[in-house]
Amino acid sequence: MKLYYHPLSGHSHRARLFLSLIGVAHDLVEVDLAAGAHKAPAFLKLNRFGQVPVLDDDGTIVSDSNAIMVYLAKRYGKIDWLPELPAAAAAVQHWLSVAAGQVAFGPAAARLITVFGASFNAEEVIGRAHAILKLIDDALTGRHWIAASDPTIADVALYSYIARAPEGNVDLSTYHNVNAWLGRIEALPGFVPFQKSAAGLAA
Repeated sequence: MKLYYHPLSGHSHRARLFLSLIGVAHDLVEVDLAAGAHKAPAFLKLNRFGQVPVLDDDGTIVSDSNAIMVYLAKRYGKIDWLPELPAAAAAVQHWLSVAAGQVAFGPAAARLITVFGASFNAEEVIGRAHAILKLIDDALTGRHWIAASDPTIADVALYSYIARAPEGNVDLSTYHNVNAWLGRIEALPGFVPFQKSAAGLAA
């Protein structure tokens, strides 16, 4: 099994983290984004959108970080990470949508400005980041995990860009539930950290 990734991509980290958490052996293939390798014909054959990560499971190609986690959970029967019961599955899907929506357009976008030089409006995306962080902090009141009594792929989907939000000038210091939750994820067996950048508040 191969994971095409970039070490500074939070989407890549989601997939890499989940592979490690469930103990699946894999080879990492770094894609040189700065050199445009993700837009080269060979890579576009794997993912026509020209994005990392991409999972190659002996010829079965899966792109999109959340789709990769769903695939792996189903492939290895990890119903603890992706529940089968309708209400529990819906709760996980809700937070996967948040990761692909509000988190992508908030803390992830803020980090894209400082780490990759994206041309977003910093004030706007930092405001979005704080709005979703407040909602997540409230949702974690009285609970350890975001979607269930145990960790699920929803927690993994949210983790990377929230953990590195300070790199996008998003201060996490007032979100006590979020910080405790980050610590719980980082204490899980098999956890692998997301590579840090000296940017934003982390500079």
